[in-house]
Amino acid sequence: MYVNTKHTKFQTLKKIYTMCARAMKLCIGPQPITSTSTAKKTNQKQLFTRLSRFGISHTDLRVNEIVTRQSWCSNGCRKMPELGHAFLNDAYERCRSVCQEYAKTFYLGTQLMTEDRRRAIWAIYEIVWCRRTDELVDGPNASNMNNYVLDRWEERLEQIFEGRPYDMLDAALTDTVIKFPIDIKPFKDMIEGMRMDLKKSRYENFQELYLYCYYVAGTVGLMSVPVMGIDPKYSHGSIDKIYNAAVLLGIGNQLTNILRDVGEDALRGRVYLPQDELAQFGLSDADVFARKVNDRWREFMREQINRARFYFNQAEQGASKLNEASRWPVWASMLLYRKILDEIEENDYDNLTKRAYVGRTKKILMLPWALARATSFSNLVLQ
Repeated sequence: MYVNTKHTKFQTLKKIYTMCARAMKLCIGPQPITSTSTAKKTNQKQLFTRLSRFGISHTDLRVNEIVTRQSWCSNGCRKMPELGHAFLNDAYERCRSVCQEYAKTFYLGTQLMTEDRRRAIWAIYEIVWCRRTDELVDGPNASNMNNYVLDRWEERLEQIFEGRPYDMLDAALTDTVIKFPIDIKPFKDMIEGMRMDLKKSRYENFQELYLYCYYVAGTVGLMSVPVMGIDPKYSHGSIDKIYNAAVLLGIGNQLTNILRDVGEDALRGRVYLPQDELAQFGLSDADVFARKVNDRWREFMREQINRARFYFNQAEQGASKLNEASRWPVWASMLLYRKILDEIEENDYDNLTKRAYVGRTKKILMLPWALARATSFSNLVLQ
């Protein structure tokens, strides 16, 4: 049976963070989030003089259909399979242990969630589905990947939603989609992103890259909203905006992943940077593979980082309309991911030979700030 042995320590830390955050709020009041780099002095309207920030219409991606179905389906709308309580606890514990090992920043954010949400997000986000789907294309057996394997994976997904899990990890996801009104389409869209990885290793422009980011990360936002919950004050007219913000947060996360992993992706022959934008700065794939940082690369990266920050900014208001218990963890995850962009800047934009890394101490110190932001921004939304 799963027992959280760190519960008491976590509650103590939470009280400390709460007191710190309140003190910070009294001292500084609501502040706009800015970078720790020199870019923080730049007016946001000037950030995109050279690069497009516009992706693909969410109407074209049929996001509204997902919103409608997830809003209509309530708890109990799916048949409950016969899964033992002890078996499910073991399944979620497996999810937790893998998450803790392979997704440390993400795992820290989940520790701020209520237990039912924490377990559900472990099952959805990194471990049972998203991580294993990604491993099909980027894992050790990626050379054997083809559309037939992805077709079989999609059939397995359908079985999970029908209450017929194949293994223990599938069972955790089956339990999650029974407890929360999650639609299958974002999961199928994620598989479509894996199909893109089979066919493409280059992206001609930002619109192509945006579509890929939606498939592999924007979908995670759509999966997560039913788990996080929406504040009852915004449960009617603002639902579409909240879901759109969740997609934009996923886009920001994936753009950050891409910028963090440029060097590693290049070693696999992949370049997830828009080709037309590279050319605009006098760069090409050859410069990426040469792994040499020069002034043109720094300027190019500066603009890419600015665009990623734009998407995080767009997601802020939606994060502050979530259920009150979910705001702090979502803000914490968002700020921790934004910190990766700061680290790239601190590495002098060298993401070709270095991997931006946020140390544990910095992560812990961000938590009170995240709570202060979640509280103060939510108050601003209400005014």
